[in-house]
Amino acid sequence: MVDFGGQGQPIVLLHGLMGRARTWWSVAQWLTRHGKVLGFDARGHGRGPRGGPWTTERFVADAAELVRPLGEPAVLIGHSMGGLHALALAATHPELVRAVVVEDMAPDQRGRTVDAWRGYFESWPVPFQSLAHVREFFGDTGNYFAECVVERADGYHLMADLEDLYEIAGEWGRRAYWSFVDRIACPLLVIEAEHTAMPPGQQAELAARVPGGRHLIVTGAGHVVHDTAPDEYRTAVEEFLAEAL
Repeated sequence: MVDFGGQGQPIVLLHGLMGRARTWWSVAQWLTRHGKVLGFDARGHGRGPRGGPWTTERFVADAAELVRPLGEPAVLIGHSMGGLHALALAATHPELVRAVVVEDMAPDQRGRTVDAWRGYFESWPVPFQSLAHVREFFGDTGNYFAECVVERADGYHLMADLEDLYEIAGEWGRRAYWSFVDRIACPLLVIEAEHTAMPPGQQAELAARVPGGRHLIVTGAGHVVHDTAPDEYRTAVEEFLAEAL
């Protein structure tokens, strides 16, 4: 668990695929005004536990084990994979969750495969020669990916194992998660990137299926909205928290 600081209402940050808790550092700097901000490395990521099963239920059980000792319901803020886990945790453990923010994740990606991802990931110039090389290669999301690599003797490598990531994402192509969505009773904000890779219309439907749910498309943003459109992301989250807390 990473304690980013702050006092009061627990706010738990759930990172995306191949990420880790510290990818949230820039967001945590202003979130501490709204509560005690915590993050953790999911299974198979960062310094989190290794080994499957690589199922949504396993990830949610891990998250519940960390949230439960906080002693009160937490606000969950999840990006991509973390957004899915936040939704599922709110559905299956409503006593642990006060509100949810989902950033650019759709509940039904059935039929998609990881084949396209394999080609993209395997095209990366790994090992990267330096952190500056990482930042240059990834552009707007360079700071994000700089947190996701570890130095070895020959340079910088992704901390997560690609084969594990393929298995995690592979489940998304086989399952629909609307049954979780339909059980959510807490306040929900869905932030969609204008340049999302998610199936069209689903994020709006996600918000519409939760009573009082809100949906926002952030103009110009890429998948990591909190990095590619940080000001718009902050405004949306702070306005939501002001009403939800």
